[in-house]
Amino acid sequence: MSRLTVRHLELFAALPQHSTLAEAAAALHISESGLSQAVSEIERIVGEQLCVRRKAKGLQLTPAGQYFARRAGQLADEVDSLVGDLAATRGEITGPVRVGCYVGFADTVLPATLAHFAEHHPRARIGVQVGGDDELLPALADGRLDFAILYDMFLPSDLNKQVVYETEVMAVLPADHRLATLPDVALSDLAGESLVLLDSAPSTANTHRVFADLGLQPNVGIAAPTIELVRALVGRGVGYGLLMARPNPPVTTTEGTKVVTRPLRPRAGQTTVVAAWPKHMTLGPRARAFLDRLAISVS
Repeated sequence: MSRLTVRHLELFAALPQHSTLAEAAAALHISESGLSQAVSEIERIVGEQLCVRRKAKGLQLTPAGQYFARRAGQLADEVDSLVGDLAATRGEITGPVRVGCYVGFADTVLPATLAHFAEHHPRARIGVQVGGDDELLPALADGRLDFAILYDMFLPSDLNKQVVYETEVMAVLPADHRLATLPDVALSDLAGESLVLLDSAPSTANTHRVFADLGLQPNVGIAAPTIELVRALVGRGVGYGLLMARPNPPVTTTEGTKVVTRPLRPRAGQTTVVAAWPKHMTLGPRARAFLDRLAISVS
């Protein structure tokens, strides 16, 4: 009697990502006929039709096929995890690591660690999800991520946390701003000017909290969804920005204009960036190795 293999699971788990069998075969580095035979064999083993293959209409999974693909992916990942855990006991890092990262600092926090793993641990499979708290926290709760790197603000109480780095709110000014030459700036001196607000959770709420703590009201000119758009607008003189300090910050905007970053007086919005994962989950050796390397990269 034929049995399902890990290769069967890997092949079928990839099908939902592609619209045709030919496209899936090319991505999986297998011939189209070979993939078709594998799918037919899987259907024969499970005793049910899992997909409809029509040249004119492409590839369509049945409801049973959608369920099978989802479970197949989970099982294939578990096999990789088992092999990776055993390899980790020998000092090797192999298998999947799924990392979430807040969009605001992903481009300055992750590259060094990702490059290190690509060079020194090529058998590790690093998956990265970038987004806001509203995307990353559900992914953590569902087990789709090993851990997420987030601001330690408004986080649920059912998370383990490990500090990655400390941060605080900084003023971002055009290079020719009247306060740009000062070592630090008072928010009260900026409050009347137009604020380019970073409109992303949890940054929006934190910005309003900083103003409220000082008894001030922000004069929001434009709400922008990304840090780089905030910086670009500041560089064009549209207003000033308030952003959290982050490692390895760029010295120019994406358009090549210059902005200056100054601490607030008094200091405000002090918090930490943490790696967080559910308390009912254990951080595996591969995820632990990634996190340990991340701490080195941002220090």
